[in-house]
Amino acid sequence: MLRVEALIFFMAGVVFSEATPEPGFCGFYEECGRNPTVGGIPLIPPIVPCFDPSAARHLTGEHYLKLKEVCPMMDQGENNTYACCSMKQLQSLDRSLTLSKAVLVRCPSCVENFAHLHCINTCSPNQTQSVKVTKVMNVTYLGTTREAVVAYQSYLSSTFANAAFQSCKNVRIPATGGFAISTMCGRYGAKLCTAQRWYDFQGDSSNGLAPLDIDFQIIKDSDVEGLPDDVIPYNGRALRCNETTPLGGEVCSCQDCQESCPSMPPLPQPPPPFSLFGIDGFFVLSIILLCLLILAFLLYLIVSCLMDSTKGEKKKHKSKDQNRNEVTERIIQPSEVTCSDRNSLAAQAFMSRLFQRWGTLMASYPLTVILVAAVIVIAFSVGLKSIKLTTDPVELWSAPNSRARQEKDFHDAHFAPFFRTNQLILTAPQRKGHIYDSLLFGKQNFSGLISKDLIIELLELQEKIRKIEFWSEELNSTASLTDVCYAPLNPSNPSPTDCAVNSLPQYFQNSLDNINAKVNMTELGVTKEVDWRDHLIYCLNSPLSFKDITDLGMSCMADYGAPVFSFLAVGGYNDDEYTNAEALILTFSLNNYIRDNPKFKVALQWEKEFLKIVQEYQRNPNANFTFAYMAERSLEDEINRTTAEDIPIFMISYAVIFVYIAVALGEYNSWKRILVDSKFLVGLGGILVVGCSVLASMGFYSWIGIPSSLVILQVVPFLVLAVGADNIFIFVLEYQRDVRRPGETREEHIGRALGQVAPSMLLCSLSESVCFFLGALSTMPAVKAFALYAALAVLMDFVLQMTAFVALLSLDARRQDKNRCEIFCCATVSTQHPNKPNEGFLLPFMRKYYAPFLLHSFTRVAVMLVFIFMLCASIFLMLNVKVGLDQELAMPQGSYMLDYFKYLYKYFEVGVPVYFVTKRGFNFTTVEGMNAICSSVGCDQFSMTQKIRYATEFPERSYLAIPANSWVDDFIDWLNPGSKCCRLYTFGPNNGNFCPANISGLLCRDNCMEKPVGGVLRPTETEFNRFLPHFLGNRPDLKCSKGGLGAYDTAVVRDESGEIIASRFMAYHTPLTNSQEFTAALLKARELASNITKSMRNISGTSEDFEVFPYTITNVFYEQYLTIVPEGLFNIGLCLLPTFVVCCLLLGLDLRSGLLNLLTIIMIVMDTVGIMTLWSIDYNAVALINLVTAVGISVEFVSHMTRTFALSTRLTRVERAKEATANMGSAVFAGVAMTNLPGILVLAFAKAQLIQIFFFRLNLVITLLGMAHGLIFLPVLLSYFGPGVNKAVLLQAQQAKQKLEMSSKMREVYDNIGYEEEEAKDTSTTKTPADTNRQSDSIEKRRRTQKDTNKRGAAFWLHMEIINLRSTSITNRLVEHAVVK
Repeated sequence: MLRVEALIFFMAGVVFSEATPEPGFCGFYEECGRNPTVGGIPLIPPIVPCFDPSAARHLTGEHYLKLKEVCPMMDQGENNTYACCSMKQLQSLDRSLTLSKAVLVRCPSCVENFAHLHCINTCSPNQTQSVKVTKVMNVTYLGTTREAVVAYQSYLSSTFANAAFQSCKNVRIPATGGFAISTMCGRYGAKLCTAQRWYDFQGDSSNGLAPLDIDFQIIKDSDVEGLPDDVIPYNGRALRCNETTPLGGEVCSCQDCQESCPSMPPLPQPPPPFSLFGIDGFFVLSIILLCLLILAFLLYLIVSCLMDSTKGEKKKHKSKDQNRNEVTERIIQPSEVTCSDRNSLAAQAFMSRLFQRWGTLMASYPLTVILVAAVIVIAFSVGLKSIKLTTDPVELWSAPNSRARQEKDFHDAHFAPFFRTNQLILTAPQRKGHIYDSLLFGKQNFSGLISKDLIIELLELQEKIRKIEFWSEELNSTASLTDVCYAPLNPSNPSPTDCAVNSLPQYFQNSLDNINAKVNMTELGVTKEVDWRDHLIYCLNSPLSFKDITDLGMSCMADYGAPVFSFLAVGGYNDDEYTNAEALILTFSLNNYIRDNPKFKVALQWEKEFLKIVQEYQRNPNANFTFAYMAERSLEDEINRTTAEDIPIFMISYAVIFVYIAVALGEYNSWKRILVDSKFLVGLGGILVVGCSVLASMGFYSWIGIPSSLVILQVVPFLVLAVGADNIFIFVLEYQRDVRRPGETREEHIGRALGQVAPSMLLCSLSESVCFFLGALSTMPAVKAFALYAALAVLMDFVLQMTAFVALLSLDARRQDKNRCEIFCCATVSTQHPNKPNEGFLLPFMRKYYAPFLLHSFTRVAVMLVFIFMLCASIFLMLNVKVGLDQELAMPQGSYMLDYFKYLYKYFEVGVPVYFVTKRGFNFTTVEGMNAICSSVGCDQFSMTQKIRYATEFPERSYLAIPANSWVDDFIDWLNPGSKCCRLYTFGPNNGNFCPANISGLLCRDNCMEKPVGGVLRPTETEFNRFLPHFLGNRPDLKCSKGGLGAYDTAVVRDESGEIIASRFMAYHTPLTNSQEFTAALLKARELASNITKSMRNISGTSEDFEVFPYTITNVFYEQYLTIVPEGLFNIGLCLLPTFVVCCLLLGLDLRSGLLNLLTIIMIVMDTVGIMTLWSIDYNAVALINLVTAVGISVEFVSHMTRTFALSTRLTRVERAKEATANMGSAVFAGVAMTNLPGILVLAFAKAQLIQIFFFRLNLVITLLGMAHGLIFLPVLLSYFGPGVNKAVLLQAQQAKQKLEMSSKMREVYDNIGYEEEEAKDTSTTKTPADTNRQSDSIEKRRRTQKDTNKRGAAFWLHMEIINLRSTSITNRLVEHAVVK
């Protein structure tokens, strides 16, 4: 046997020597049969040529025409054309080239160069000069044994080889956006591919495409060392990609050829940050503003001091009345009273009178009032049976008429919603990697994750999930993955293997046998075992391959028929080192049904079962993976779960507020009366009033069909409680601090107390309610619904306080008057209630210590300077606040979704897909229309897909990573005769009909279209409409990779007439990790789409309303951040407007009070936004709701104080500010600040990050800033710039005092006359000295008694005068002060 083999090799050497390397000679000719060295099932038959050293043949007739068709570059004319290939060889070469041409057909010069080389190797008449046969074998074919060439060397000049490679390296595959070269360079992919590696792949028979082994030797032009004698490397001219072909083929397009691209001006640099003097410009402006405000304030102080010094003597001058008594008060003349003062007095008198009568009426019939109020609340609340809670984030944050929402609706209506994603990202951080020395690919780093046992474990988990079954009530049968899965290649009746499951085991078609497969393979004389690792290396770099280059011969395509791109299978790699990946990715894709579709619930149920299996696997101690996971339903599930879990926190918060109110409202004069004077039931009643107002509001809007949301359930009760508690405190404290007057009933006392404070309560409640009603003009559904619910709730709260709560306080006062205990109402105490005002602790403290300290001259200056600094700092900070809401913040702490987001941002190498969608109105069937879309040869340089590709060259600016696929390009390539995809039956019953590529060529000899002249193929309108449905229904396979089924069948929508009414082109974003990047990506995509729309409208026949828009599933969430700043300014501005208008109107057109009130509220809002920047609170829709709430709460802190100051009659602004701070400030502090703070602090223990950030942090900031501005800044501001005293009130007080003095003097005159008469009678009678002394003592005693009686009489007359005047509570108090003096 050994002798025979030696003889064979000896004879082979002799034969090889006979293959003379000289012009005109062949090294092989004709076909000898199948290559015995090629195992497995190759993609094309490996037919090898016969070893035949002989002269080149002269070609004529059919033989010549075939050569001219397949290898036109070798045509020398029919009489002068010689070649070394037979007719059969030309036919086999044609079939072989067809597969490559189908991928490269977009670039005619590339196709020409590719065919050029193989034509030279196969047919060159000077074959022996550039080709050296290295191996022959005996091959038996049809009973005849002949020597066949199974390997040879091909010598190429580096000039030709590099030029040919350069012409092909940038050719794209429109369906994937990737490079065609990546499928033709083996393990190296497009990035690492070189000319040598490209040719090595073409010459590797193990790839299933090459029939024999070809060793390409690329020789530098000047390098002849080691070159065999008489060998001349082929140095033909390779076309550049921007050249036309000899047959008139057009230059390649810019997308496929960098040299064809027009010269593009450099992109303008983004504008630099605003700066002044090399420093942040806004910071400099803030400093300048700070200096200007401080200087203006100091200038005001200086001017004020100068004016005060010039008027010093006048201020100290004491005038005298007609009795020569000194007076320190200024006498107001009626002519000095302005119209504004009279209006203010009239408004206050009217409202005080109205509310006093109303309060007396409500207090007189408490049970009836409570019953009627309860009936009204119940009538409203019945609507709760129809309440709808909106939990869909799209419905919450995206307006139905917003651009993103309309685009989503258009996309979903025409293409169906984006499929539902259920995903695992798996890692094995503790596993050690290894280096694998591959026979084909050399040494490769394998991470510990990429190991056989983990791949098998992943496959087992995948198959367990794939086999999920459950009973479905909607289907009334057992449901499984096939009922809901996304099956792109068989959507109508999918089997389990048709469902789109992307994972690394798909490279092995989910077959354990394929994973375990191994085979010995010889490469370059070295024999080694190849296994799953070699196959995986190849597939990760060439995912579109139907057969790897190893002797395993396995496909890289998934079992459902589509490729699994590397970035969908592995993650966490660098520089395309896929085998060193740190994460495996497993993705199940489901169809996304509309919510009304029964299968929507089936999909939800499948995802629920998916989560159960994954969570069970995670708890398995034997699991080798550390992983994160999510289902499409996870976001909504987690938000709902955390809301339910945090409800107890809100309940505790409300309970804390209730306990505080109940304790703080009580009167504590004696421990013996503590159970009588407590206000537990009153506090409970106040809470119930708040709850009833919220229920009534929710019930009313449920009646009329406006849905609620979890945000409303959490925020509105808190807001109404803050507003309602303040009013309750002001009312109750006013009642407690005012003693019931002689002859005044309990009901009149309550009515008088209500008349004094109700105008202030009306001012705040009306301002807030109008503020929220105007806030309903917002375009954001969540903000709009919140504003409507809050507005009505605040209004209802005020109404119930004016009715039910007044009645409740009347009942409680009746109990208290009878000395009955609050809870044990049958028990009484003997200790009587003291008949004196109950000021508590806070009022005396603020009157005696806080107000004098705050309004000290030095303190006031310091306060103004500090708050001016805070304002300027906040202006700078608010310009740097981050806009957005990262989706992980919506998750509770400890949620599995937080781990998923962490893994997603860390390991994913590509972002979300983005579709460029075209609407009706563009004619795709015209040549001009196709050229405006496509990016292949003959297309416009600035077509739609070209512009998208240009954008991907600047990913840091465009946020686009992968160019858009293009069904137009692939459709044109599919029609090209060179692709052999579109053919027609030539006989039989289907004669003339479309013939798929998998049908034998014997039945389908005619192409759908003739070979185009010039290489630019464009179908006519008739051909376009005829063949497009066949293209969209053609399943891609090895023989026709351009089939549109799966990739494009859902990307083109036509109406009944065949007109294309919608289509889409898919690209990919760069990885986007936060809301700022998502928003920027949306903005850039819209800018690009707008540019494309403008250019396509210039195409003749295009409708004026035609549009291209970008669609990403996340657009509806992030579009709001493009407009949320002006939206927020608009909403807050609308809220501020009524606070100014209502304040001015209710204070009698007091513009100065309104402006100071408005200024303080604006400062609170601006300071709040500034603190948001410091405390990492992003500005978004949730923050906007809280800022609108801040306006309402700020009204409570500010408006009461402003009104009290405006109506005070103290002589100086400082004294009036002290009075307002002590009297109203104490009530505001107890009612607003101390009501909010305990409840807010409890929210710090909530699990939801949204609640912690936007309810705890932000509401704490709002409350503290409101308290600081309302109780510190505002009194100081009013002491400097507040309105002057109302002269109408002073005049009325003077008139009341004069009447009081006149009545007192008249009484004295009458009494003196009586004394004199009695004294005269006494002196007429003779008395002893002792009698005289006793008489004198008696007279003196009667005088003192009469004087006391006079005082009581004066008080009585004063009381009567006050009852007659009934102007304002301030007037009453002023006159009372006059009596005391």
